Amino acid sequence: MTIAIDIGNTDVVVGFYNQDWKHIFRVPSNLEMEAAEYEKRLRVFLLEENVPVPTVKQVILSSVVPDLTSVILEVFNSFYEGIIQVVDGELLGRLNLGDIDPYELGSDLAANAIGAFERFKQEVIVVDFGTALTFTSVSNNGEILGVAIAPGVRTAMKSLSSNTARLPEIPLEIPTKVLGNNTVEALQAGIMQGYVGMVRHMVNQVKVEMGGNSKVIATGGLSFIFKPLHDLFDEMDVNLTLDGLRVILDRLK
Repeated sequence: MTIAIDIGNTDVVVGFYNQDWKHIFRVPSNLEMEAAEYEKRLRVFLLEENVPVPTVKQVILSSVVPDLTSVILEVFNSFYEGIIQVVDGELLGRLNLGDIDPYELGSDLAANAIGAFERFKQEVIVVDFGTALTFTSVSNNGEILGVAIAPGVRTAMKSLSSNTARLPEIPLEIPTKVLGNNTVEALQAGIMQGYVGMVRHMVNQVKVEMGGNSKVIATGGLSFIFKPLHDLFDEMDVNLTLDGLRVILDRLK
């Protein structure tokens, strides 16, 4: 069994792989939470899911939250000390990802790119609906051509609500119309429908720059909310980052 750990700005996600992703542990990324609390929650999950811990043979960790990396490593070292592979710039530099600087590239974006290319074996665009909305482009040779980054939709909504008086928290729902009749509908129209338009424009523009034959895959927990965009994607996979980490381990062998 392989374990892949993805430490993101919103959640820490741990996947347990044995032929497929059978168990997924998810906990909010909390800089105030100590390693002991993370470990407690993980142990409860392992018991409830009946995960066969002794069969684990390899562990890989990606993190875009440096302050959490040591905390999560402390948790997993208590289980798997000595076999945890951390994805960093030095490791990414060994994977032939093209001209992009491996020390500037987020390990989650690299995992997305590698997982997507492994899936399609051709040029592909990865749209990740996470804390940030990212577009990662991969060539027919598996090299990363470039990345575009925008604020994620939840990030945009929280920013607007927290910096504007009298605006409520807005449900993440696609409205049926763009002419809102109250504050909530107006914000949903502007932000949610606005993001639909932005994603379509960005994917179309990237396809033009890449030659027009790219596959498109969506990932991230919020990808399934944007149903008006589903026709744009050849595939949707919320576990793409975890799968890319697994492929990285295979390549390192």
